[in-house]
This record gives sequence, C-alpha cells and structure tokens, in this order.
Amino acid sequence: MTPGGADQANEPRRGDIIARVLEKLPLGLAIHDRAAGTSLFANAAAHAFAKSQEGDGEHRDVEAVRHVVEVAGRSYDVLCLTDMTERRRVEDELAKRAFFDDLTGLPKTNLMQQTVNAMIAEGAPPFALSFIDVDNFKFINDYYGHGVGDQLLVKIAKRISENSRNTDLLARVGGDEFVLLTAPLSTPDEVGPEVERLSARFREPFFIDGFEIFASASIGVSLYPAHGQSYEILRAAADSAMYRVKESAKGGIRLFDANLSEAATARMEVEQRLRLAIRDRSFLCAFQPKVDFRTDEIVGLEVLLRWRDENGTIRAPGDFIKLAIELGLMDEISMILLDQVVEQIDEINDAFGANASISLNVAARQATDLAFMQTLVARLVQTGYPSRFVVELTEEAFLSKGEFQSHILPMLREHGIGVSIDDFGVGYSSLSMLAEITADELKVDRSFITGIHAKPRNQTILKVIELLGSALGLRIVVEGVETYEELAYLQAATRITVAQGYYFAKPMFLTEPSRPSTEAPSRGGRSQRGNARGSHGRY
Repeated sequence: MTPGGADQANEPRRGDIIARVLEKLPLGLAIHDRAAGTSLFANAAAHAFAKSQEGDGEHRDVEAVRHVVEVAGRSYDVLCLTDMTERRRVEDELAKRAFFDDLTGLPKTNLMQQTVNAMIAEGAPPFALSFIDVDNFKFINDYYGHGVGDQLLVKIAKRISENSRNTDLLARVGGDEFVLLTAPLSTPDEVGPEVERLSARFREPFFIDGFEIFASASIGVSLYPAHGQSYEILRAAADSAMYRVKESAKGGIRLFDANLSEAATARMEVEQRLRLAIRDRSFLCAFQPKVDFRTDEIVGLEVLLRWRDENGTIRAPGDFIKLAIELGLMDEISMILLDQVVEQIDEINDAFGANASISLNVAARQATDLAFMQTLVARLVQTGYPSRFVVELTEEAFLSKGEFQSHILPMLREHGIGVSIDDFGVGYSSLSMLAEITADELKVDRSFITGIHAKPRNQTILKVIELLGSALGLRIVVEGVETYEELAYLQAATRITVAQGYYFAKPMFLTEPSRPSTEAPSRGGRSQRGNARGSHGRY
C-alpha cells in the first residue's frame, strides 16, 4: 500500500513505486509502460493494462486495478495485479473462431459482411460479389466419405484463393458455399473474365487420397453499386443468380438481373410461408394404396405430403418440396406427417386394413443423417408397431459408403422396419449396390410403366427388373398404373402382383382437410376417381 492524497507532486514517485513493485512480484514481471502505471494514479483510473515481461523474456498481459481505501483517517492506494495472459489468449482464440473457419482458415460470413459494409460506408469504388456453390457436394461427401469431402473443401478454398487477385477476399459462408469479393473493379465488365477463369480452374481434377475427383461450381455474381447498397442485398442477389444456374445447367455462371430479383422475392415468400406452415402444422397426409391386382387386395399404402396454405388451398409437393429440402425443413415436416399417421391409425385400418404396410418417404439427405434416422426410428418404435412401417428411399440414399449401410440400415433391420427402393431405374443404381443392400421392395418408376403395353423397349426393361428382383428376393411394385391397358399388360406378360396408381386410387384424405374429403377406396382396390385428388411424384 502507498499513502495517497491530493498532492499531485507525489504522483511521479508513485509511478516509480509501482514499477518497483512489479519487478519484485514472484512472476518476475517488469512493466514496460511506466507512463501507463503512473497515469493509473495520476488520473484516478480504476483499471489499466500493461504488457509485462518475465525473466526469461516472455511477454505477459497484466491487469492493474486501483482501489482507494481509508485507514485511520488516511487514504491509501491499493493496487491489485492480475495476470491476464491466458484469458487474453482464450479471448483471441475465440475471436479467431468467431471470424475464421476452422477447416479452411478462410473468413466466415460475419467478417465478410463487416468488410463489405465498411467498404460501402467509406464510399468504395465498384466491386463484385460472387456466390460459389460446389455442385453435388453431398453426393461426393457420401460416396468418398466425410474425410475426403473435408479435404476437397480445403483444396477448393486454396485453388480459389490462388486464382484470385491480391486485393480480393474469399470467405466460406456455408458447408459447400463460398463468397468471393472482387475489388476494386475499374469497369463492371472486368469481373466476367475473372470469374470465367476461376470456373475453368475449378473443373480441373482434385487428387485426394488416391482419388481423382472432378468437381464444378455454380456461380452467381452481383455488382456494387448496381445491384445493392449492402452486403446482405448483394449476397442475396448473387445467391439468386447462383440458384438460377443450378436450375438450368450446373457449373455455369450468371450475373444477377431484375428478373432474378422477382424470382428471389417469390422464393423468399414461399420460404416464409413454409416456415409458418411448420409452426402451424398445416401439412396433411394423403394416402394411396398399393394393390395386389391379382387378388384385388390392398397390401399397403404410401403416405404422401400435402400442404394446406393460408388460403385453404391444398398444394401438391411439387410446389414446395425441393425448397423445403434445400432449407433443411424436411425433418420437421416428416415428423408432423408421422404424428398425423399415428393420430389417424384407426381410419387407416378401416380404409386399408389392419395388416396393410405403411410407407413413408425419406429424402436421400435425411437417410444419410444418422441423428435424424435415430429420431425417426425411435418414433416408429414408440407407435408399438414399427414392423408395419416401410421407409421408401431413392437410389441416391444407398450410395453412401458410410452412415447408411454401416449404421442406419442395421438399425432399421433391428426393429423390423422395411426398406423400399423408390423410383427405381431413374437414379444411380448399380448391380454391385443392389447386391449389398438388403431391401424388401423395389418400386419401378412410373416412366417405365406409362404406355408400357405399346412400348417394347420398356417391356424388355421391366422384364429385366423383374428377374433382378426375383434373384435378390425383392418384391416388385410398379408405380403409375393409370389405364386398363397398362394393367392388362402387367397381368398377362409379367409375374408382378403389386401396383400403385390412379387406376386403383388417387391419393386421398381420410379426415376432413377443411375442404371436401376424398372417398376411401373400396376393399376391391378401386376408388371413385372423380372425387379423389392427388398428384404424381414422391411425397
């Protein structure tokens, strides 16, 4: 403690005392900023920070806190010193993690956002934002494994950085998404050759762990100031342009324009309405039977998704399912549907029979998500009749060499949950893949069935699929039977027994969906087609 008072002449001496005290501390700290130590008392400051040094030369951060106390009528200054080195190190590390990506070392969204907005606030010259999305990265990740996928992202980040100008800035803003700031631009036309050169380099192979991997990227570009006055608006514009590339031809480049703005607005509106629909549980179950057309018995049913929008209109999944998957909303929607199936189980049994299997569609992205599938299986087990359910998956889901075949498929088998390969013939199937999968059912895509009685090539393909299914012990279900001629061909020329399609029944509601309900099918497998509503496609 040092005696204190109002005599300012003593303050320099107190600064010297502080320095000497620091030198005598067990840590051997020596203050290097004496002015800071002196001003702590001279200016009656409560806190001060100093860079100190140990005897071995290591620099450490020290916090000094001053307290003035009264003892026996005299005031004393009490100086508390705290070694803040470790705390500062942790704070620096947290700050780094907050602004930089752990995997690639690139800036994150927040740093890019602050940089761009600061440039705009300072009146920056024209620049461009390019939104770069790696095409089919989910497929690459599933096929080669997450380790290879991570290495690919690192190599992609390095390749983009190496082919950018020194004044440019690259950020990783999502799993397989990057934003490139190209600044400055002397003219708007300058960005075109830069992005085209980058796209060309992107298509060159990546060599990882002995694999030669080819990749491409869809790139959308926005310009400042033409397309927006903030990072948020410019990124949204580039994002919209990128999605238009995805819809037309992956691996391309597109500059934002006004028409894309309208499309982006429409997309955002649908997104908000979807999120509200999840909150309000505005999704409905429609059901379509699977019929043994040789005995006219219903052997199963498929649960199909419908959305009752804010106007009461029942919307088919083709209007929104792709966006819901992109936004990661399908997990919640799937659970809403499952809840409805359980709530309507009595109606299901009355309409289709208590032994009819219940098929649920699961997106490929969900099927390889162990956490989601564990939740789904747990919910199915909770119903008390898990073996009655069949999970319908597209062929893409079976491509993963990791999670699905190693962990998820055995989990389904453990609880007796069936597995169906949906839309067979239009995906990525191979004989080796089918040999590894212990599925129960193979559903032939409707594209092979439509008009099959008049298409010899489709007839040959169906015969091959039938033989394949028989050899692997898979029940064959044909989708999309709509006419008597199609059914007659199946009866006469194949040994297939189960079919699904509008000829038997359109998707129908079993409870009132705030609109005239459809009729349930008769046990003979036929329905009143004029009253039933539905649509083609999964979900």
